[in-house]
Amino acid sequence: MADNITTTNNLGTAEKTSALRVITYAGAIIAFLIGSGFATGQEILQYYASYGFWGVFGTGSLVLILISYVAVEFFLTGRREQFEKPSGVFYHYCRKYLGTFFDYFSILFVFLSFTVMIAGAGAVFEEYYGLSKFIGGIALAVVVGLTVWFGLTSLVDIIGKIGPIIVVVAIALGIYGIMRDPEGISTGNAILPTLDVTQASSNWFLSGLSYVGFCMLWLAAFLSALGKTVKNRREATAGGLVGGIAFSVACMVVGLGLLANMEQVFDAEIPMLVLASNLGPWVGALISVMILAGIYTTAIPLLWTVSARFFDDKTAKFKYLTVGLAVLGTIIGLVLPFSQMVNIVYVINGYVGIVLLALMLIRTIRHLATRKKS
Repeated sequence: MADNITTTNNLGTAEKTSALRVITYAGAIIAFLIGSGFATGQEILQYYASYGFWGVFGTGSLVLILISYVAVEFFLTGRREQFEKPSGVFYHYCRKYLGTFFDYFSILFVFLSFTVMIAGAGAVFEEYYGLSKFIGGIALAVVVGLTVWFGLTSLVDIIGKIGPIIVVVAIALGIYGIMRDPEGISTGNAILPTLDVTQASSNWFLSGLSYVGFCMLWLAAFLSALGKTVKNRREATAGGLVGGIAFSVACMVVGLGLLANMEQVFDAEIPMLVLASNLGPWVGALISVMILAGIYTTAIPLLWTVSARFFDDKTAKFKYLTVGLAVLGTIIGLVLPFSQMVNIVYVINGYVGIVLLALMLIRTIRHLATRKKS
């Protein structure tokens, strides 16, 4: 792939598109979405594998289409509108009153999602390392708090490079789970009705919409802020598409791997570690590090998003608020079991996110119709 591709914009001006920047933007999207839920497998188990074939392929296809659209739309809107504050994206799509609701609701949800990351880190330390969950939760809060202290530019550089690595490892583990017992996919699908598997919704379609909904509330402020730094439309579109497609494919592959081993993973707090343990202790150790890296890459922009809602990320107030939120998030995140946190926080907020998705689609359709008329 060439490092730079030169195109011409609508004004006839040459624009250079950097393949490296596209990959970095895509990596930032992937790393943001691969948090404790995905990296541990708990999120994929509840939203995909628990519904069998339809969950993996039906939910997966729906998520691929919608997440790709959402990522591109937020990038382009952030680049075009240059919002003074990241929360401006909600007022853009939802106007004053609904915009105000989504502004504050999303901040609450994003903060609660940060507490889920804390819970996930605690679960890994407790279930795999046999240590207190408080050690894992507190350690994550300290490292994430220090990273956010240095602002958005350093965030993109860090998480944009870690994200693709985690995806490759997760896909490899999912493929191993399938190849270990190819017939296990059919077996897992058949025994699902007999197992007490926690599901995100009553059916795979609503599960898919809910999944996109909560991902949107994560991505909105972060990608619209990141969109201000995008050089041209081609980079924004390519970065959003590559990130959305790669993440969705990873979800489907991991979902199949979990389905093929459903009898082993259906009641596990950390399903991915169950798959890894079949390969040997050293693989389990490697995957545990990968899971913690996935949690780290998502916890960073979550915490940044909340602090940036109230203060510019170069100010002292931003840094002090970040420390305070990290402490509060640690306290909350270490109260409930990780699987319960995923089911309660993600699912409820996912349905609220569906409303934002509908408003975005309406605005996009109107915008396209206006362009055709002109």
